[in-house]
Amino acid sequence: MTALVEELQALRDNGQQTAAAQPVLRLDKLVRVFHQGERRIAVLNGASADIYPGQAVALVGPSGAGKSTLLHIAGLLETPDEGHVYIQGRDCSRMNDADRTRVRRAKMGFVYQFHQLLPEFTALENVVIPQLILGRNRKVAAERARQLLTSLGLGERVEHRPAELSGGEQQRTAIARALANEPRLLLADEPTGNLDPHTAEHVFDALVHLIRTTGVAALIATHNLEIARRMDRVITLSDGLLVELEPSSLR
Repeated sequence: MTALVEELQALRDNGQQTAAAQPVLRLDKLVRVFHQGERRIAVLNGASADIYPGQAVALVGPSGAGKSTLLHIAGLLETPDEGHVYIQGRDCSRMNDADRTRVRRAKMGFVYQFHQLLPEFTALENVVIPQLILGRNRKVAAERARQLLTSLGLGERVEHRPAELSGGEQQRTAIARALANEPRLLLADEPTGNLDPHTAEHVFDALVHLIRTTGVAALIATHNLEIARRMDRVITLSDGLLVELEPSSLR
């Protein structure tokens, strides 16, 4: 077990009883309405859900159902028309832009379908940069980046730039970057959607391993029902509400 995993496991164990009683993310009766001319489209119409530490929760549903809107609101990138978003018990729904940015930097990590790595920097540097923005010492940031990348099987690739990495390696680097600042909430939008099935399996396994070992709460939008079945919980949007599904029911 690496020093990183030991450190994170100790933190998780020390706070387990307190954290287990409180969701990292609480979505409370969210409403989000869009207007097309005179047409009113209620994408979210009272959507509620709780996501707890160490849980990998799949968000499934057809395109246009509102998954991206929900992720944007959960990530404090959009404001709901009604309802509340709580991060570790704190109502973040009506914060100003500066406060929302601070919460995102300190509490959240994001993984997208396309890795969005900075092409002129190495894998290591891509994982160091968000830590420097948060104010972490460069040497400490580099050590954490190296440990994270090594835990994802990229120990021999840390000095390679994105163009020199495979698609799966790029996405694993993006996962390391998302977890660099030790977020409590991980939001992922189709993180394996741009990968072939074999590579997607490896990336998903790496992602779930880190969710388990760090205790981060994860909400992952995916069209891949095989992957969704392997998560702890599955939720879907139906008529603007979040509905819990049995993973085994997915076909």
